[in-house]
Amino acid sequence: MHTDTIESPGVATNAAAGYSERNAAYWKRNLAIAVFGSFSTLVSLSMLLPFLPLYVEQLGVSSPASIVQWSGIAFGATFLGTALTAPLWGHLADRYGRKPMLVRAAIGMAVMMSLIGMAHSVMELVLLRLLAGLVGGYASAATVMVGTQAPRHRSGWALGVLSIGALSGSLVGPLVGGFLPDLVGIRGTFFVGGGVIALAALITLFFVREDFDRALDTRAPSHEHAPAGMAHKPLMLTLLATAMMVLLANMSIEPIITVYIGQLGVPHDRLARFAGIVMATSAFGSMLTSARLGAFADRVGSDRVIIGCLLVTALVMLPQAFVTQWWQLAVLRGLMGMSMAGLLPAVAKGVRALVEDHKTGKTLGYLQSSQFAGQVAGPLMGGQIGAWVGLREVFFVTAALLLLCAALNRWANRRDTRLVALHRTA
Repeated sequence: MHTDTIESPGVATNAAAGYSERNAAYWKRNLAIAVFGSFSTLVSLSMLLPFLPLYVEQLGVSSPASIVQWSGIAFGATFLGTALTAPLWGHLADRYGRKPMLVRAAIGMAVMMSLIGMAHSVMELVLLRLLAGLVGGYASAATVMVGTQAPRHRSGWALGVLSIGALSGSLVGPLVGGFLPDLVGIRGTFFVGGGVIALAALITLFFVREDFDRALDTRAPSHEHAPAGMAHKPLMLTLLATAMMVLLANMSIEPIITVYIGQLGVPHDRLARFAGIVMATSAFGSMLTSARLGAFADRVGSDRVIIGCLLVTALVMLPQAFVTQWWQLAVLRGLMGMSMAGLLPAVAKGVRALVEDHKTGKTLGYLQSSQFAGQVAGPLMGGQIGAWVGLREVFFVTAALLLLCAALNRWANRRDTRLVALHRTA
C-alpha cells in the first residue's frame, strides 16, 4: 500500500472531497497564478545576492569580514522569519481560507521589499529582511492552496509544477540582480522588486477563485477515529525530516563550493563565475524533472518516489567527492537536482494524505518550516565538516544522511501500513 493511497478512518474524506470538488473549476487557473506569484517573489528575494555586499557597504560597514558576515545574516533572516511563521499562516489558512493568506503574503512582501530599499543602517536591513519572512511566505501559502485544491490523483503533478515557479525564480533572480542595479541603482532595484510582487498581489486578489465554507472546511472528524490518526505520527515525522534533508543535501556544499572549485585548478578570477554555474545547475536540473516526478508519484505512490529519489541522490552525491574538473561537478550537481526534484512534491503529497482536511494548511506549514530548517542546517553542517575534517568528506556525510533517510522512510511506511491494516480489522 502506498502512502498517498491510504484512506484511514482518521481522515475526514467527506470534508476533504467537499473542498476539492467545490474548487474543481478553479484549481488549474489558481495553480498558474500561484506559479507566477512564486516566481516573482523568489526573483525579488534572490536578486539581491550579487549586490548584497555592496548594499551592506553602502550602509556603513567597511571591514571586508564584517561585510561578509552581515550579508549572510541579512540574507538568512528572511528564511528564518518564514520558518517561524509558516505553521501560523497555515493554521489561519485552515480557518479563513487559502486565498486570503496568498494576498496577505504578497502585500506584506511588496511593502517590506520596498522598505528595504529605504534602509539607513545594516541593522534596519536585517530587521526588514526578517519582517519580510515573518509576514511573507507566498510560496508557502501557494503550497497550501495547491496542495488542498488539486485532486488527490493530480496533487503530485500540481505541486511539481508549482515548485518550477520557485526554482526558476531562484535562478532568474541573481541574473536580474546582476544588471538591474546599473539601470536603476541598488535602492531602486528593491522598489522594482516590490512593484513586481505588488503586481502578483493584484493578480492574486482579482483572479484567484476559492470556494471556502468555514462551517464545512474547519469541521473536525469524529473523535472515535483518533487512534488511526495517531498511527500516522511516525510517518509524518519521517516526512518532515525528509523535507529538511532535501534542502540540507542541496545546501551543504554552499560554504565550500568556491574553495572546492579552486582546488580543481580554476583560476582565482573565474572562481565566482564557475561557482555560480555549479550552484545553478542543481536548480536547473530540478526544473526539468519536477513536474514529471510529481506525476509519477501520482501513479506509483509517493513513498516509492521518495525512497527512490533519496537513493539515487545519494549515489550521485558520492562521485562529486572525486571530480577532477569543475564541469564534472556541474554535471553531477545537475543530475542530483533532477533526482531531488521529485522529493518535495512527493513529500507534500504524502503529508496531505495523512491529515484531516481542516489541519492540512497548518501541517503543510510545518513542512515548509522543515525545509527552511534544512536550508539553515545544510550550510552550517557543510561549513563545519569542510573546515574541521575535509571538503570531500562533506559529500560522504551528506550521502550517508540521504541513505539513512531512505531507510527511515522504508521503515516508517511499512510500520504505517501495518498499523492502519490492524486498525481496520479491529
